[in-house]
Amino acid sequence: MTHHSDQRAYFFKIDTTIKKIRNALQKRLNEAGIDLTVDQWVLIDHISRDEGTSQNSLAEVTYKDPPTVTRIVDLLEKKGLVERRMAAGDRRKFNLFLTAKGESTYTKAFPIVAEIRRIGWGDLSEADYQQFVRLMDSIYNNFSDKE
Repeated sequence: MTHHSDQRAYFFKIDTTIKKIRNALQKRLNEAGIDLTVDQWVLIDHISRDEGTSQNSLAEVTYKDPPTVTRIVDLLEKKGLVERRMAAGDRRKFNLFLTAKGESTYTKAFPIVAEIRRIGWGDLSEADYQQFVRLMDSIYNNFSDKE
């Protein structure tokens, strides 16, 4: 017996929406001459908000696997946007910081990100946002105890 929810392809809906947003953001970053991918932006954004974070915490908060985070951080370091500093008391761990160039890239990119967020949200209300967060949290939590 099929369940009504078996027919609801919400995953596809979420996935295509994310792709649409990512593509729009990447296009705007490119047009502005900002040498960043969306994934690089996500890491820079988190490092900016949590200076000195570790690669492991970064992997956790961004839901990316540690090797992917390492690869992106390597690229950001090559571009001179991020620096790794040895963690006090543990020479195997690194803390991540934006360089001056990283800070200015963040400052240039943020208004573009904010504009994409505004465009995507359109004229939806605060109540719509609360409802959206509730729905997404609910779907997310349905999987949290299944892993």
